[in-house]
Amino acid sequence: MLLTGWLAVRLLKKPSVPAVEEQAVEPTVAEQEIIEPASAEESASLVEADDALQEPPVEPVVEESKDALIEESAPEEVVPPSEEIVSSPETEVAPVEEEVAPAITEAPPVEEVAAPEPEVPVKVSLFERMRAGLAKTQASLVGRIDALLSSSQSIDEDLMEELEEVLVTADFGMQTTMGLMQSLEERISAGEAADPQALRGLLKDEIRQRLRLEAAPLDLESSTPYVIMVVGVNGVGKTTTIGKLAHQFVSQGKTVLLGAGDTFRAAAAEQLTVWGERAGVEVIRQESGSDPAAVAFDAAKAAVARKADVLILDTAGRLHTKVNLMEELKKIRRVLDREIPGAPHETLLVVDATTGQNALVQARLFQEAVEVSGLALTKLDGTARGGMLVAIGNELGLPVRYVGIGEGMEDLRPFDPDLFVEALFEQQG
Repeated sequence: MLLTGWLAVRLLKKPSVPAVEEQAVEPTVAEQEIIEPASAEESASLVEADDALQEPPVEPVVEESKDALIEESAPEEVVPPSEEIVSSPETEVAPVEEEVAPAITEAPPVEEVAAPEPEVPVKVSLFERMRAGLAKTQASLVGRIDALLSSSQSIDEDLMEELEEVLVTADFGMQTTMGLMQSLEERISAGEAADPQALRGLLKDEIRQRLRLEAAPLDLESSTPYVIMVVGVNGVGKTTTIGKLAHQFVSQGKTVLLGAGDTFRAAAAEQLTVWGERAGVEVIRQESGSDPAAVAFDAAKAAVARKADVLILDTAGRLHTKVNLMEELKKIRRVLDREIPGAPHETLLVVDATTGQNALVQARLFQEAVEVSGLALTKLDGTARGGMLVAIGNELGLPVRYVGIGEGMEDLRPFDPDLFVEALFEQQG
């Protein structure tokens, strides 16, 4: 009872919430139009439309082209013409294939766009190289002779005087020039030349005869080892000549040893070592400032022990006017002869053709001091004074062994007098 009374009191004290009466809301004109009852046919159409909104139709194309959608999302790939292209009916790839195929077939063949093969360099003959090396001498000597003879109607005293002047200025030297002129006059008197053009042939023949007397090759088979001592003043190209000689002998199948006897000039031994490496030969050397005769001794011992075919000994460049330096060369010769009887078998004097008549003076003094037996004439391609080659051989009776007509390894050539004269007097087309 008490509980019931308490609940009644609580209910009486609780404020009452008025009930919300549902009031009819009058529809708007637009809503009235929609709410108006429809006919049976309109109700059926509304139901169908409502069904259509609730369940939208799925087009068959979407269901059938799931793979196509995946392919479309992937990056495009170039399909080779030979592969079959699969596509949906809506996707027409065939025209693309027809456009790509002609572009491929119309591309030029690989052979037509390939880079051309490099041309094989034409090997220049020895005669052509000699002629190129004598170009300056030919222009200075033979060119002037031809101009002189072509402007003369007959062989007279004026012509002979002008010819003599040409020979002297081409560094034939006075003695050689006088001998040539005397021989020419004798042959003209004998009726061998009736016109100026015939005089050209006589001069060519006289020069050839003089060069033949002095030309002689080295006889490397006369001794084993064959010792060559190379001498000359500073700057004529001794070390370069030695390197090129070593290359030639190695190409002939010879075993070559080099001796760095130039201990005075800075880095001379190093320079010879470089040339030895190029030629593929060993170099016997000592420290800079050592006794050259000691280097000659070591080189001779090594050549005998290793059974070398050729020993080439470099020496310090020296002026031909220095007596003490010439005495040093004599000492080297004595050391070589003691270790290898008869050595040196060749004392090769290297002279620079560009020095002209000064080369003749050098050759004469070296011959008196160290018994020069042969000449190597370098830098012939850089001078118009090639006539001095005839003068040295003619006045000193020394054979010309080698001539330098370029800077290449093959441009130091054994002297061939016939080749020299033909290249010098060749008629220019």
